[in-house]
Amino acid sequence: MRQPSLFQITSLTVSDISRYLRELMDSDEILRDVWIRGEISNLSQPSSGHIYFTLKDPSSALKCVIWKMNAARLPLMLQSGMAIEAHGTISIYERDGQYQLYVDAVRMSGEGALYQEFMRLKARLEAEGLFDAVRKRALPEMPQHIGIVTSPTGAALQDMLNRLHYAPVFTAHPTEARRRAVMEGVRRVFLICDQMYSPTLGVIDQRELEAELAAEIQVMWRTDELRSAKLEVRDEVRNGLYYVRESLFEAVPKAYEYFEKALRKHYGVNAEGVAPISVPSFIRFGSWIGGDRDGNPFVTADVTEWTVHRQMQQALDEYRERVLDLRKTLTHSSDWCTPSEPFLARLLEYEEEFGEQVFRGTAVQIYSREPYRRMAAMMMARLDANLSYVHQCLADVPSFTAHLAYENAAAFLDDLYLLRDSLISHGDRIVAMQDLQALIRLVESFGFHLLQLDIRQESTVHTRTVAAVLQQLDPDFDYIAAAEAERLQRLAAWIGRIAPIEVNDAALDDEAREALAVFRRMAKLKAEVGDDVFGTYVISMTHNASHVMEVMLLARLVGLCGHNGHAWFCRILVAPLFETVDDLQRSQAILDQLFSNKVYRSLVASDGNRQEVMLGYSDSCKDGGILASNWNLYQAQLSIIALTRRHGIECRLFHGRGGTVGRGGGPTHDAILSQPPGTVNGEIKFTEQGEMLYYKYSNPETANYEIGMGVTGLLKASATALAHCEVCYPQDYLDWMRDIAAAGETAYRALIGTPGFIDYFYESTPVTEIGLLNIGSRPSHRKKADRSLGSIRAIPWVFGWAQSRHTLPAWYGIGSALQGFIERQPDGLAHLQAMYREWPFFRSLLSNVQ
Repeated sequence: MRQPSLFQITSLTVSDISRYLRELMDSDEILRDVWIRGEISNLSQPSSGHIYFTLKDPSSALKCVIWKMNAARLPLMLQSGMAIEAHGTISIYERDGQYQLYVDAVRMSGEGALYQEFMRLKARLEAEGLFDAVRKRALPEMPQHIGIVTSPTGAALQDMLNRLHYAPVFTAHPTEARRRAVMEGVRRVFLICDQMYSPTLGVIDQRELEAELAAEIQVMWRTDELRSAKLEVRDEVRNGLYYVRESLFEAVPKAYEYFEKALRKHYGVNAEGVAPISVPSFIRFGSWIGGDRDGNPFVTADVTEWTVHRQMQQALDEYRERVLDLRKTLTHSSDWCTPSEPFLARLLEYEEEFGEQVFRGTAVQIYSREPYRRMAAMMMARLDANLSYVHQCLADVPSFTAHLAYENAAAFLDDLYLLRDSLISHGDRIVAMQDLQALIRLVESFGFHLLQLDIRQESTVHTRTVAAVLQQLDPDFDYIAAAEAERLQRLAAWIGRIAPIEVNDAALDDEAREALAVFRRMAKLKAEVGDDVFGTYVISMTHNASHVMEVMLLARLVGLCGHNGHAWFCRILVAPLFETVDDLQRSQAILDQLFSNKVYRSLVASDGNRQEVMLGYSDSCKDGGILASNWNLYQAQLSIIALTRRHGIECRLFHGRGGTVGRGGGPTHDAILSQPPGTVNGEIKFTEQGEMLYYKYSNPETANYEIGMGVTGLLKASATALAHCEVCYPQDYLDWMRDIAAAGETAYRALIGTPGFIDYFYESTPVTEIGLLNIGSRPSHRKKADRSLGSIRAIPWVFGWAQSRHTLPAWYGIGSALQGFIERQPDGLAHLQAMYREWPFFRSLLSNVQ
């Protein structure tokens, strides 16, 4: 045995040796491209969409993981005991020091096994006569309904559910004039009125409720409707959290419960009362409040960090309260039930590690015969430690995470799973699926971060910041004067640089220093809370591919992306926002230029081959009118999805819809169904702005309805993608719509280009007064005192016309365009009527305008 050297100066940490072993394995050509044969065991498919299992043979076992993006492409459904061959890369998971196979492809074990299975199925179906010519039917040109042919166990539907992603994103756009005190008063009135509909209400109870209602109304008469002071960003954050606290914490678990109830009704249940189809937690709420700094100088890096911690506090408070309820109700005695072995092992582990901190003095023996209550007490203590850390951060005092605290939401969720599975193991499924399951749904949907915070900034800020940074790094290169091709080449070189890049913040101006501080804060919070704390970095007014690469360079400077000497990595999802009509028309060319850039393509590949693209409804409508806006958005979606498929990239479209029709508003269900065929694919992300938060999410009842309608629309719109069939509308419809949109845009641009029209807007609408209202922290104009169409933001533009009862952005240009089409086109009216009946896009457009 070799003796350790007495003269070795330094020793390696566990992290050092794990990192060293990972780098050795990652550089090995065989381990980077290997097929391994074995039998599946310990199969786990959590709601995240990832798949975990062990591949074993008679003498050894290997841990395996399939990330969500690869899992969605599997040609077969994995089952324990199945013999397979798995392809992928073997590397080491540094945190646990265990090597595992990262699988990207799977096939049945043995030469031709999959083909033989297919041929057996084909022969059986042929014997049943299902392929006979007499059974063939011609497909209609315009199918009215599309169904999914699936197995009795709903395997195809399960595939569809596994890829669902429903993500409403709250914004603080200044269109909500109500104070939070007024909204809370209206909520109390709603609850009283709801009680008054009870058929069992007696006369005395009725009079008491009427008195309560009168009192609430009297208080509201004496309450200021409007704010006396301008909102700060932190006030807007609190307003956003009001809807989470008062509504979503109740509505989201209910939405899953109703979904599961519907599946049980249609697919039945097994002997244990479980449906053959499981519903993953696919609802993810996001927020721009505290992250959207485009045109809002008050959203600083400090404010963003405060927002993250304030959201964490809200989530942890709710989880602690619910665990407290579990501690009160799960009073099972060890004399009357036997918890599962994994649960007892975890409880023993906690007793040894945290017992003295949680149970002190005479409390040592508390719940000694009630294992679930004792576990709940442990979990509460751990959540309290997390809360203590968050409180220190909010108080802006030196803070550290106690050993007792949960490392992340996944660790807390693991305890909840153990608790649930243990209850089920001794016949208490009905208990496990009540309050405990509701809490599990909340943690799966909200984590510790609560709302995924998107960051948004305008592209010119990044351009000026990058120019200032490159002035230090590459003083001979004039970035501002450089052509687009030169910019992309230089940005790619710096992003791919392996050596450290040092920037002197003191030499930067205030704007560049703050822009870089945002990225540093993002890196810090991702390390502290987890990658899910932030959603997307949105670049408004994206006009060129370099605008995206600029953000990647700033992310590279703080370690969020780049090349570590062995492989590319990327921990930031960047979304270009195409807002104007011109940008929408150029979006495909811009993205194609990006995906053709080797550095950017490598970064996308390292992040799971996913790209998010945001489409702006408000500014495109202000720019070209409602017809041009809707048509160019429709065309842009088709071209973007076609492009990303050609490059082998999964694309999620982010719809920047406003509340009013002039800013892309309308019923969520119809809006999702009206999207171009093949562009939804199980995923939808959209903004919920200003006053729409109140209308949709102020009550759990309305929030439940809104989520249900939205998810239903998502399922319907995704059915064709699941069935691998394409819905194509007649080319005549597309050609006619192109001509109608062009005519509408011509009429709209002629109006807004009329000399003196902008002056008329300012004089005939209360837009100046709207800018003085205390309804938001964001200025109404991009440039102060600039009375131009380019300076005024889309919200006050639409708001001003609405308050003067013009509502011009929602309709101008449509009447003349439709009339012109009817006059020019033979049977024009009949064609429009057919388009309205058969084309959801056209029907939704006209219905919203009406």
